[in-house]
Amino acid sequence: MTLKTLICSAAVAVLMTAGASAQSPIKIGHLADYSGGTSDVGTPFGQGVADAYAWINKNGGVNGTKFDVDTVDYGYQVPRAIAQYKKWSGTEKVAAIMGWGTADTEALTGFVAQDQIPDISGSYAAALADPTGASGKAKAAPYNFFYGPSYSDALRAELTWAAEDWKAKGKPGQPKFVHMGANHPFPNAPKEAGEAMAKELGFEVLPPLVFALSPGDYSAQCLSLKNSGANYAYLGNTAASNISVMKACKAAGVDVQFMGNVWGMDENGAKAAGDAADGVIFPLRTAVGWGGDAPGMKTVTEISKMSDPTGKVYRPVHYIAGVCTTFYMKEATAWALANGGVTGENIKKGFYQKKDWVPAGLEGVCTPSTWTEKDHRGTLTVNLYRSRVSGPTDGDLNDLMAKGTIKIEKVKTVELPRKAEWLGW
Repeated sequence: MTLKTLICSAAVAVLMTAGASAQSPIKIGHLADYSGGTSDVGTPFGQGVADAYAWINKNGGVNGTKFDVDTVDYGYQVPRAIAQYKKWSGTEKVAAIMGWGTADTEALTGFVAQDQIPDISGSYAAALADPTGASGKAKAAPYNFFYGPSYSDALRAELTWAAEDWKAKGKPGQPKFVHMGANHPFPNAPKEAGEAMAKELGFEVLPPLVFALSPGDYSAQCLSLKNSGANYAYLGNTAASNISVMKACKAAGVDVQFMGNVWGMDENGAKAAGDAADGVIFPLRTAVGWGGDAPGMKTVTEISKMSDPTGKVYRPVHYIAGVCTTFYMKEATAWALANGGVTGENIKKGFYQKKDWVPAGLEGVCTPSTWTEKDHRGTLTVNLYRSRVSGPTDGDLNDLMAKGTIKIEKVKTVELPRKAEWLGW
């Protein structure tokens, strides 16, 4: 063998070794609602997910392996979500999915289990938290995850607060509770669990009031609410339609304590609703809001610059939740990469590796979470906040928040028991 041949053979060997060690990008399917019925909250959440992956890639990905994220706006339409999933699970072979709505996530639960594709969604329906189906309340959802308390657990916490609030105010008689929202899987997800909890706590449960997911004239619903004598009302829709209700009820002089679901109120909602949003109780998935005092807020600020280089855009609570959700998936994927490779089964196992887990760099921002093979309720800690509006809300949100015209103030942290009978419900 000549020297030239030896050199050529060595060069080929080096190239082959380099090719073998190079990792292909990790494909992620990102289902977002930027144009449909929940786009008011889907847009900031989806932007948080997109910015977080862009920042992760900019900073080396997972041990040098980047993410290839396919973001698709499905307009909150279940058939479009299913069609897109078939592409992702077929020719495109995604490793995992960043999901969104309740109706579509529940429609895909069986598919992701069969195909072993983890789906961490923007839906917190309790039915998605039972990985084995042992509860008998929901079908097994072994590949479904979500970050934050379930809709049911968040409502249980709000009702716990409401019962204490009623006593603290020294009001006589039995408080009245009503569930409000569209006749749709998302607002209906915690309905039975909430009504059962309300009865247990001594509330009189009134017949539910239905209003659509889209903004509209809900004067009739407010008149019904007023006539019912309800003291506490749960708003199960996203902020856009809830705002219509709050404004109409303010105009009608309805005296009721509104409690929003996790998507039911945020800083943008308070700005749009004005003084009608003053006093609304709602749960926060993160430990702090934008600009909050936490070490991890520095990372969130840097992530935000991926789509806002000026650093001046105010990010509502849903954006930060999107960032946290992404980092849980990132770290589960990192574990998979180091323990047999990036397969759906390994990513699922990655979610079970830590207890009271806060992603690195997001300390004090993301609420500690624990998932196990038998229980996908990541947290039973519910942080309740109150929106405060003290003046006109025209103008830039950043300025309104800086001046204190709009505030979100912490009211209470409720630590719920991990009751077996609440799993999947």
